Amino acid sequence: MGTACSRRCRQVSTDDGRSIVKDRNRRPKNGPAAPARTRAERPATKAQPARPPLAKKEQRPAPEAPARPLMRREGEKPAERVPVILETAGSDQYRLIDSGAGEKLEQYGPYRIVRPEAQALWQRSLPASLWDKADAIFTGDTDEDGMGRWKFPKAALGETWPMQLLGVDFHGRFTAFRHVGVFPEQLAHWRWMKEKVETAGRPVKVLNLFGYTGVASLVAASAGAEVTHVDASKKAIGWARENQALGRMEKLPIRWICEDAMKFIQREERRGSKYDIILTDPPKFGRGPNGEVWHLFDHLPLMLDICREILLPKAIGLVLTAYSIRASFYSIHELMRETMRGAGGTVESGELVIRESGEGRDAGRALSTSLFSRWISA
Repeated sequence: MGTACSRRCRQVSTDDGRSIVKDRNRRPKNGPAAPARTRAERPATKAQPARPPLAKKEQRPAPEAPARPLMRREGEKPAERVPVILETAGSDQYRLIDSGAGEKLEQYGPYRIVRPEAQALWQRSLPASLWDKADAIFTGDTDEDGMGRWKFPKAALGETWPMQLLGVDFHGRFTAFRHVGVFPEQLAHWRWMKEKVETAGRPVKVLNLFGYTGVASLVAASAGAEVTHVDASKKAIGWARENQALGRMEKLPIRWICEDAMKFIQREERRGSKYDIILTDPPKFGRGPNGEVWHLFDHLPLMLDICREILLPKAIGLVLTAYSIRASFYSIHELMRETMRGAGGTVESGELVIRESGEGRDAGRALSTSLFSRWISA
């Protein structure tokens, strides 16, 4: 959520080009009008052609790096496992308590939070009295990237609060885009990555594209990996560094890079850089730090193609997550299998879901959050 990005960077400079003409005969404030000059007193000037009004400056998109053509892959497609449902259950730090009527009630550390959830088409299971005890409620645009504000029914809360998942400390944060700095459904991928790094028996290099607030990067590094974290947002990179400092993990081998993800991997391909595990969590749409534009359906095939080229010969895996797109998981599943032709291994694709839990009841309904596809070498 590289972007993009995913999670999203816009800076627009404008110039209205107005001409300001001073009237020499204008009466000064609280004073007499200045005397008009006679023709003899006026300096001789050569007639000048009228200047056209200045046009407004237009924002020019940053020149994009030349896109190389997609490679034509040969060989057998990897084996497949579909559909695969990767489920995240509750823990002491995160739980999906209830959902329904277009909203979800979650526990993030000490706080109960209500946020919009378009996938929750059913009715709520738990009584309204429980929902009414929420510490924070997001109101506003219900789109994935829609802006809004937070209401705090009980008492005003600080912008951030400490949390921990998989042994990694980080800050939750109330943002204007309804997100809180972590996507708990990704725990399924993080657990897989952590286990692979810890059991590899050798140094492991991880590339985290659209790395957002860095929780995945910290999980990988704390497991023993050398990590490269890429995000186009300076704010997200700053947040990730705060998370690193919160857990006293400054000595972990993590490179924090603020750059457009596509530009970065194209350069890595030219350099011959290679990785064991690549995580990519792109947004549906995003912009890089210099105005680069990302459209998932336009740019994803090339992104995966380049990721294939920067995987080590004995790589461990390539993980793709896709949020808020109108598509079947089969679309990214077949793209992943075509991309990984001749590489062996298996492509497994499906959905990430979170299971309702807590409040003294059995496991509840599964809430789908995103599509995924991942190639694993074994």
